[in-house]
Amino acid sequence: MDQSLRAEGRDAGPVDGGKPIVDVEMGVAPRRAPARIFSRRILGQCAEAGGVYLAWGLFAILPLDVASALGGWVGRRIGPLLKVSRKARHNLQRAFPEKEAGEISAILTQVWDNVGRVVAEFPHLKRIAAERLDIVGGHHVAALRDDGRPGFLVSAHFGGWELSGAIAARLGLPVHVVYRAANNPWVETLFRKGRGVAAESFIPKGAEGARRMVEVMRDGGHVGMLVDQKMNDGIAVPFMGRDAMTAPAVARLALKFRCPIVAGRIERLGGAYFRATLEPPIPLPDSGDHQQDVHDVMVHVNATVERWVRAQPGQWLWLHRRWPD
Repeated sequence: MDQSLRAEGRDAGPVDGGKPIVDVEMGVAPRRAPARIFSRRILGQCAEAGGVYLAWGLFAILPLDVASALGGWVGRRIGPLLKVSRKARHNLQRAFPEKEAGEISAILTQVWDNVGRVVAEFPHLKRIAAERLDIVGGHHVAALRDDGRPGFLVSAHFGGWELSGAIAARLGLPVHVVYRAANNPWVETLFRKGRGVAAESFIPKGAEGARRMVEVMRDGGHVGMLVDQKMNDGIAVPFMGRDAMTAPAVARLALKFRCPIVAGRIERLGGAYFRATLEPPIPLPDSGDHQQDVHDVMVHVNATVERWVRAQPGQWLWLHRRWPD
């Protein structure tokens, strides 16, 4: 599943739970041996990778429909018990104040069912893209492919979002995928294997990734990215009734290169069957006020995602910390 749910780890030095480790007799904080810190990290990564590879292998050997159903069952049973589920419920209550508690719970169950299925279907993405995916509005991607300009293909953590790159590949559009790399290098290798069937290249988020995006655009390439995550140093743009800090890179580059932005959602139709709906390019303003134009484009992008989410709230990943608390 998408790694946006994983917090980045970092070495804290000689601390434990945010407090110095104090030697009672000496009255000083002893230094941890670098080798000890390194070995603990490696052991933790090995254990994590072992669990991920085991799950991958299990879902890979199961028939697709069985794997998807099992993933959904696990998601419905375990997901609501996790701490992050409280954040999802809070998000739903804020977004849909008119809904009763029972309705919110039903949506949350759908969310966890979808998350579990996305994880279980990961080893089967290639088959799903070839056999279980209907595409509506593919001519918008064909136009993006053939217009001789760079462009964006954007989506959200909605339904079968891991199929985004596969759709572009099926329609003959090479896409450079922007993504957040896993902290664990062995897990990252596995995820790239799953997504690699549909990516021209991978562009990691961050300053280096931003430079790479500009290079791709200058070369007339196409960038694919999910645009529904919080960016603390982004711009405030309305989403689901509240301002949400939103990454403006899509708007800035699209306005710079005057290139199209095509948005598309991938909805789960039932089980491991999907429909991708691609929409006409998002209009690009040219008011002479660049910052206002960037804001207006992102308002349109967020409004598009909001329309999808309000129509089928159980298919969006409400687990994100999308809004300020």
